[in-house]
Amino acid sequence: MVRITLVAPAVNAALRQVRFDDAPPDAAGSRRAAAAAAALPHHDMAFTAPSERCRGTAAALGLDAAVTPELRDLDMGRWRGRSLDEVGQEAPEEVAGWLSDPAAAPHGGETLLELVERIGAWLDARREEPAPATPPAPARTARLLAVVEPAVVRAALVHALGLPAPTFWRLDVAPLTATELSGRAGRWNLRCGHPLAGSAQ
Repeated sequence: MVRITLVAPAVNAALRQVRFDDAPPDAAGSRRAAAAAAALPHHDMAFTAPSERCRGTAAALGLDAAVTPELRDLDMGRWRGRSLDEVGQEAPEEVAGWLSDPAAAPHGGETLLELVERIGAWLDARREEPAPATPPAPARTARLLAVVEPAVVRAALVHALGLPAPTFWRLDVAPLTATELSGRAGRWNLRCGHPLAGSAQ
């Protein structure tokens, strides 16, 4: 059995503005992450998405986390660096298509279906790995923790629970919340996201 805790990164200006961009957490976000470090669950291994926001959050949480390219954010193609409002004003039909069709990528990047497939493959590979054990003790649950972008958390839930892809847009993931998935025997169970103690304003 494997238990994976997905931690959403601390806030920064890009998240506040719904901007398709990457930057480290702001000072307030880093302080909240540091305050939440003691609330992290026990884990055997830690991972982080390669974005500055996730790596900065992992550092503020005091994690020795392996940078994992498979956990990168949704590729937004030519929309990168722009806000949803800006793109919506310039190309409202493209944005509407992107929000309604999981197979659409009008920005030239990655489709929602491709994101869900990529994150699902990473999750399922972790479920199939043997749990760590110290002989002669029996195998135990592997406990993993990953700091990932909100879109990755949402994609993980869509895959793990077998949800229709459009459900992705109806899942809210707040900064510095933890979502726990436990997997065994070909299935995943969910413990819904909760704030890390000490991260609240």
